[in-house]
Amino acid sequence: MSLRINDTVPNFTAQTDQGVIDFHDWIGDSWAILFSHPKDFTPVCTTEFGAVARLAEEFRKRGTKVIGISVDGVEDHKKWKQDIETAGGATAGFPIIADDGLHVSKAFDMLPHEYYLPEHPTPADSQTVRSVYIIGPDKKLKLSMTYPMNVGRNFAEVLRALDALQTAEKKGVATPADWTVGQDVIIPLALDDEAAKKKFGEFNAVLPYLRYAKVPK
Repeated sequence: MSLRINDTVPNFTAQTDQGVIDFHDWIGDSWAILFSHPKDFTPVCTTEFGAVARLAEEFRKRGTKVIGISVDGVEDHKKWKQDIETAGGATAGFPIIADDGLHVSKAFDMLPHEYYLPEHPTPADSQTVRSVYIIGPDKKLKLSMTYPMNVGRNFAEVLRALDALQTAEKKGVATPADWTVGQDVIIPLALDDEAAKKKFGEFNAVLPYLRYAKVPK
């Protein structure tokens, strides 16, 4: 069964390069980002891990834990991190799940339940393990994105989406296309104009159903 927005994400116990984790316990009361990769020592994925490493402080400020996953084992992960840090110019302090048994990839529906890797797998054998999941403190899936192997993920967009999700949840608003922190938000349709004015003060009604306002304090 596919994992959908607002579903509780699967819990699992797994080995990482930083020890064994229980996923839900590891998330705790934080937001979390799980980002998956089809294989260690691959060029696009190495640049992505480097991008995440450079954003460590930004994720920390947003109360968000980050964890990677690849279908290789712990020892490969440890060696790969040296390459990631060389290429990315930052310490990769986040853990990487060793999903060599494909348990997590299958639980998150990145691979079919009956799938198995051949004896000498290549990245193409697990190419669908290329997803990003943003998970709330309630352990529910808030957003997911899947990319092909030849297109590097834009982690500035992941960070922007995280800001939008956290603002929407905390302030009870929606965000328009291309929204970034500091811009006006959209008033939910559940509020009529009177209720909207009480909560937001003045607002700009571009259409009866599209009303912009400042983020309420």
